[in-house]
Amino acid sequence: MYVILDIETTGGKFNEEGITEIAIYKFDGHDVVDQFISLVNPEKPIQEFVVKLTGINNKMLRNAPKFYEVAKRIVEITKDCIVVAHNAAFDYRILRTEFERLGFDFYRNTLCTVELSQNLIENQPSYSLGKLTKSLGIPITDRHRATGDALATVQLFKLLLEKDTEKTIIQNSVKYFDRRLEKEKLKNLIDEIPDTLGVYYVHDSTGKVIFIGKGKNIKAELNNLFIKTSRRAVKIQERASTVSFNKTGNELFTRLKYYLQLDKISPKFNFKKKLKINEENFNNDNFIIFDKGREVEEHAVILIENNIVTSYGYINLAHQENNLEILKSVLTKIENKEISKTIIKNYLKRSKVQKIIRF
Repeated sequence: MYVILDIETTGGKFNEEGITEIAIYKFDGHDVVDQFISLVNPEKPIQEFVVKLTGINNKMLRNAPKFYEVAKRIVEITKDCIVVAHNAAFDYRILRTEFERLGFDFYRNTLCTVELSQNLIENQPSYSLGKLTKSLGIPITDRHRATGDALATVQLFKLLLEKDTEKTIIQNSVKYFDRRLEKEKLKNLIDEIPDTLGVYYVHDSTGKVIFIGKGKNIKAELNNLFIKTSRRAVKIQERASTVSFNKTGNELFTRLKYYLQLDKISPKFNFKKKLKINEENFNNDNFIIFDKGREVEEHAVILIENNIVTSYGYINLAHQENNLEILKSVLTKIENKEISKTIIKNYLKRSKVQKIIRF
């Protein structure tokens, strides 16, 4: 499905133009099945040379809808369609710019009838819309008005579809802005992650961690992140180059690792979560927490000495469990002891672990 469109603008500096008129014809390859035509109040003056060219002046647009009032209709009529225009780069840029001003990411694939005509209708003295359509016998009324130019482009595109007998030139000329390559990249990243309890890390092209996530099923959590359309999620998706992960084996270790590494790494795209510190002491000064590990017969271990969380890690041998000095050498030291203590105390209030050994 295609949408063939033409846009008239105020003129002015690059990316500062405003839309004054838009005409969109939804085209199924044979017939126009829907259309949207409207003047648009650009909320800025029109350049004098543009007034002379189009005949559209500021007074005509005084009561016209502003872009935000027609934006929803434009999104709806162009959804799942390829945008076709004569010099599509210009029209698409103008649309993208208007939507960016509204804080909306507008992505559509495009086809340019100038480029297609150069491939399929050779040896023309000019490929401007007016001269090309005249040489091809395509009538055009209201030149330099959105409706007239868009309707002429519809007829031109019909001709180009006929001339593309192998049905490959048009297909190969589509410029993809719908993030299909990015989506393929994200799918491959998701495929590399297991559906297990743990913590995952999204890295940019330099290897820097830009986001940390956690969950009972980190593959599902990563997938949820990569299908979100919020501005923050899209920025993560655009920058994601690799993803690494840690299996944790249990919910307590998931929370502990997640918050400790948020504190240490401070990834750019994580919300700054302020954990309310619990300053209460444990009921005992010295004890070891044992919980489910990542594999069968493995234990997750947290060591508390003098009411301070000192280290954590995994063991799978009985003599490691029964020898405190060996245990200390195996476990990883914890830097932020306040966060660790708060997480553990909050968890123990609501949940059980496999066992606790006091010493």
